[in-house]
Amino acid sequence: MSQSAAKGRVEFYARLLTPFLLCLILCAPALAAVGGVWDPDPISGAVISGAAIIASAFMLGWVGEAAELDLAGGLAVGLLAIVTILPEYVVSVYFAFAAGTDPSMTQYASANVTGANRLLLGFGWPVVALIGFLALRGNKKRGQKNPDASKKLGIVIDEEARTDLGFLLISSLIALIIPFTGQLHLLVGILLVLIFGAYLWRQSHAEREEPELEGTAALVGGLPKWGRRAFIAAVFLIAATIILMCAEPFAHDLIAAGGALGVNQYLLVQWLAPIASEAPEFSLAILFAAKGKPALGLAILISSKVNQWTALAGSLPIAYVMGGGSPALPMDARQVEEFTLTIGQTVMGIGLLLALRFGARAASALFLLFAVTFVFPDPAVRLWLAGLYFVITAVLFVRHRKLLWPTFKAPFDIPKNQV
Repeated sequence: MSQSAAKGRVEFYARLLTPFLLCLILCAPALAAVGGVWDPDPISGAVISGAAIIASAFMLGWVGEAAELDLAGGLAVGLLAIVTILPEYVVSVYFAFAAGTDPSMTQYASANVTGANRLLLGFGWPVVALIGFLALRGNKKRGQKNPDASKKLGIVIDEEARTDLGFLLISSLIALIIPFTGQLHLLVGILLVLIFGAYLWRQSHAEREEPELEGTAALVGGLPKWGRRAFIAAVFLIAATIILMCAEPFAHDLIAAGGALGVNQYLLVQWLAPIASEAPEFSLAILFAAKGKPALGLAILISSKVNQWTALAGSLPIAYVMGGGSPALPMDARQVEEFTLTIGQTVMGIGLLLALRFGARAASALFLLFAVTFVFPDPAVRLWLAGLYFVITAVLFVRHRKLLWPTFKAPFDIPKNQV
């Protein structure tokens, strides 16, 4: 091997390993606390545990993307889906499991689920649209030709996205059972998880393009075949283990930190935890949008929404039963209100995408209604907002009524390569 080749290899591995080493350094304080080396106060504990979960989520995201090169069909889709929701899944499932024996945890069981879902639509979708528009306009000004560039803010998504919208529509109709009954029953949870399984099967047989890897994921993908596979497996096990170890202390410290700071504990669980766990996914979607590929960025967030609204929500009553609870996870008035808001926002998002275009008015409406829920936390106002979501949805469904049936039946259509 020549000196220049050896130097190139050293530089490659330095660029590859540096992000992972930095993430492990961020995880070290939380692991020391878990191991009993030191006992941080609740605020410090929440910060270091949250940092460890964020760092581990980034590691999972990088190797999860690169795994598309080695795993075909359902294996790739299944792994990526699990990787996407793992941080939220672990935190939410822990609260639901703990609620089986500790009723005080019940109020937090659904907080992370509703927060993560609303954050994805109300913040993630509009931000990707805005950044994608600015990137495409910037490329046009620099003389770079791009067929997606437009004078108006808007994203045109692929026809295959109708399958995702169909699964969202079906799961949202099932989710309506929750506010009407005031509980999340085990049978509803199992049904949502089965829908998630059907989604994985359907996506695994859809036409798939060669994955577009960026940044650290591209470096992982550049490893030799068997070295790449070993590296991905090792990082996945390490990151997943760290998340599992930090989930419980993060949950408890987050609640205790809210009490110490005088901040509403429910809101901390609902918003701070999802912000931490969604960071890698948002970063990836924003990265694609910034590179002039907003449709790909939005597709990532739509797929994640399906995962969260089926597997994540459906896992709650299952974990509750496993933790010693009854077959139905009880919902108090606040949780019913939060689920109603989340369902309303979800169906509105479906309505806005029925024409497979996400424009400026759609992005603005989602963001503004999402922001209003923070400005007006009063339950009566939030229920009015939920009603507004449903009214807008009804208008959109009537306007695009010819697209409703194709969207509803899209999950049931047999993929062309299976006919």
